[in-house]
Amino acid sequence: MADETNLILNQKQTNEGGEIVIAPEVIEVVIGIAASKVAGVYGMRGNLASNVTELLGRAAHGKGVYLKIEEDELKVDVYCYLNYGVVVPKVALDMQEKVKQQVLYMTDIELTEVNVHIVGVVPEKIESPNLEELFATEDGVK
Repeated sequence: MADETNLILNQKQTNEGGEIVIAPEVIEVVIGIAASKVAGVYGMRGNLASNVTELLGRAAHGKGVYLKIEEDELKVDVYCYLNYGVVVPKVALDMQEKVKQQVLYMTDIELTEVNVHIVGVVPEKIESPNLEELFATEDGVK
């Protein structure tokens, strides 16, 4: 979860219409979506509230993302599960790059750190054998 501080964008161009303020929750959602779309990521770690939200049919895109706002630095910790068989360092590096790019593109905010925490590896699901096929005789009769 993010600190309770909104981020005020420092525009490179002059903005005579006023200031632009981005809530930390918006950045968490951007990071969560970007991280979950990296190849090899099974899903993001959630908490009880985000799990209940998903059970009710709504997506919790900011789950597993924690922002730290310190002075002029914005750091993020991302907690995720990976698919079994992926190269963990490659997926983590891809996630760091994709998250930094997406946040910079969508908000014009540069992240100083993207810390990736692999919480677990999820094995492939194997199909359950069909019991009727297993116990059927050659002529198809049980």
